[in-house]
Amino acid sequence: MKKFFYHNSLSIVFLLLFIGAFIGQIFFGIEEYNKGLLENGGHAVTMSNYLTTGHFIEATFENWESEFLQMALLVWLTIFLKQKGSSESKGFDGDEEVDREPSPNRKGAPWPVKKGGVWLWLYKNSLTISLFLLFFASFVLHFYGSLKDENTANVLKGNPQLSLVDYLGESRFWFESFQNWQSEFLSVFAIIVLSIFLRQKGSSQSKPVDAPHSETGE
Repeated sequence: MKKFFYHNSLSIVFLLLFIGAFIGQIFFGIEEYNKGLLENGGHAVTMSNYLTTGHFIEATFENWESEFLQMALLVWLTIFLKQKGSSESKGFDGDEEVDREPSPNRKGAPWPVKKGGVWLWLYKNSLTISLFLLFFASFVLHFYGSLKDENTANVLKGNPQLSLVDYLGESRFWFESFQNWQSEFLSVFAIIVLSIFLRQKGSSQSKPVDAPHSETGE
C-alpha cells in the first residue's frame, strides 16, 4: 500500500483536493441557491434536490468546460507551435522523443501500438481526442444547467420560459463561457512565459535552475 501511494501520490493529492473543493462548492452553493429562492418567494431545497438543479449543474460544468478546453488546446498546439525558452515547449533542434513513430517491438508497448491500423491512429491522438470530448460534454451540460437555472428564475418572476434555441441567443450563457475561457488562456500564457525566466527546483514543469533563459523544454 505504501508503494502504491508513493507511485501515485501526485494524482491522489489532486484527487483529494478536488473532492475537498467539490464538497465546499456544494456546501456553499446550496446556501447561495436557497438564499436566492427565498428572496424571490420560492422554497428552499434539500441537498439531494440541489444536486439536480440548474444552479449546481451550470456552476460545475462551466468550470470543467474551460479546464478541459485549455488542456486540450495546450496538448494539441504544442505539437507544432513553440516558445523559445519555455519549459512548456518542445525544442527547436530537430525531432524529440515524443515525435518518433511508435514501434510495436518496444518492450511494454500498449496493445494499440501492437495492433496497428485505426487503433494505432486513435491511440496516437487519444489524449487530445479525450480532452476535446470532455470539453464538448462539459459544454453541453453547462448549457443545459444554465438554461435550467435561467428558467427557474423565470418561473419565480412569472416570466415565460426559454427554449433551447432561444437561450443560444442569450448573453448569460456566452458570458459564463468566455469569462472562464479567458482566465484559462491567461493562466496557460502565464506558465509558458514565466517558465522562460523563473524556476522551481525539483518540479517537472520547470527547467533546471542553472539553465539559461534561452534553453527550450524541460
